[in-house]
Amino acid sequence: MTIRPMTIEDYDEIFAMWQITTRRALSSADSRESIARYLERNPGMSMVAVEDEKIVGTVLAGHDGRVGFIHHMAVHPDYRRRHIGYTLAESAINRVKSDGIETMQIYCYIDNKTGQNFWKSLGFRQTENILFEL
Repeated sequence: MTIRPMTIEDYDEIFAMWQITTRRALSSADSRESIARYLERNPGMSMVAVEDEKIVGTVLAGHDGRVGFIHHMAVHPDYRRRHIGYTLAESAINRVKSDGIETMQIYCYIDNKTGQNFWKSLGFRQTENILFEL
């Protein structure tokens, strides 16, 4: 497996996977144009996991200059339980922090106990105003 920066050329494959893994979280902000702007504004921070030339995981990550954000952390169901998610998350967190960003936030549905446990295992904590913050 290879972890590499996400590019807009990955969009069709990533969006197809998101339809399986994070469909309820998708919005108009996930159009090709919006993702292209996000990647351009946050170069090298969003990552993909590739195995046998197929994208099997993604993390959309970046910052606004003061707070880091993680969106659409996803691993294809056929590739779960192989630490792909941890590797992607740690890579994105480290890249955002390398820009001098100390605070990170993640959006995680309140009924997503698996996701909550995952983010807690990486050091995120639940807060009153946002679900998790590092």
